[in-house]
Amino acid sequence: MKKLLLATAIAALSVSAANAAPTVYGKAFVAMNYVNAEADAEYNYSDINGNVVYSYSENVDENTVDINSHASRLGFKGSEAMTANTDVIYQLEYGIDVSGNNRTISSRDIFLGVNNKQFGEFRAGRNQSTLARIDNVVVNQGYFDNLGNNDMENDVVKGLNMADSGRINSSVIWTAPKYQGLPLQFSAMYSAEDQEEGKDDGFGAALMFDQGTGFTAGVAYDKDQNIEGDIVRGTATVDLAKYMAAPVTLGALYQVADYDFAGSKKEKGLVVSAEMPLTNFARPASIYTQYNKTDNLGGWDNVNSDQIVVGGKYMYKDNIIAHAYAGMNNADADGSMSSSEPGFLATYRADAEVFVIGTGLEYKF
Repeated sequence: MKKLLLATAIAALSVSAANAAPTVYGKAFVAMNYVNAEADAEYNYSDINGNVVYSYSENVDENTVDINSHASRLGFKGSEAMTANTDVIYQLEYGIDVSGNNRTISSRDIFLGVNNKQFGEFRAGRNQSTLARIDNVVVNQGYFDNLGNNDMENDVVKGLNMADSGRINSSVIWTAPKYQGLPLQFSAMYSAEDQEEGKDDGFGAALMFDQGTGFTAGVAYDKDQNIEGDIVRGTATVDLAKYMAAPVTLGALYQVADYDFAGSKKEKGLVVSAEMPLTNFARPASIYTQYNKTDNLGGWDNVNSDQIVVGGKYMYKDNIIAHAYAGMNNADADGSMSSSEPGFLATYRADAEVFVIGTGLEYKF
């Protein structure tokens, strides 16, 4: 009898330890990119009489082949029951550079929280802002894999697209439980003042509609999180294969960013995308295209950019994916912004062009 009790206790401890063990996951994505970037930029800060108080200019001419790591990461995540209705949840995710160009480990999503069947999920730590909760439109991979900054080291040609969703330090995000099976997912976020980055308290919210019929729609808002100011974002996607004989998924995103600093204009951004699976391959494959347009980039009047990317991917296995893509971004700037100091004016003139062809291999584990 004692041996049976001991065996039962050991089995129970083993199950408990297994439940508490974290899941180790990650991905390595390495690509070879041919990059041709040219830019001429000039910034002047003048008084009302046109006298230049401060001036800055830079010329960029890069023509190179780079080996880059794109969003490679290593993470640990898991959960453990506290009560019958509540679990502790956690995630520790770190960005790594597989190419070795940057040997610094960066923090990505890092949080500790609870998930309650009645009250929803709470995460506290470093979280993606609520804007990301509705972002299912971006199809770009590799070098152009987001809305905002690309991988250029030079600041003149680095940020050539609209403000993007980022990870917010000292933040709490709540995901509400679904109400009576309605196809709506609501999230709300609060972030504490970040003195290191000069950010005030911020907040955000997002609502996503998805009833599993091939159509989704989302709207999100944040204040003083990704920028000093407000961002409103709306998205919609439709899988045409659900409605007609056209195996294409279309997506559209529209965003308005209203910066707080004096003299700024509202930045307006548009993204449209399309992805189509290919059926004449032994393994799953697809091709895609995405167009980005940004007006009043960074809040500067008459600073605009256009970007077009085409690409494809082939899945040797579910976790081994080959990528190929090509894209170009053109930015044209002849803008101005009045200063918070009366009688002063900032002007910015620049022309930038970035052309990239890349191919890479992604491995997930």
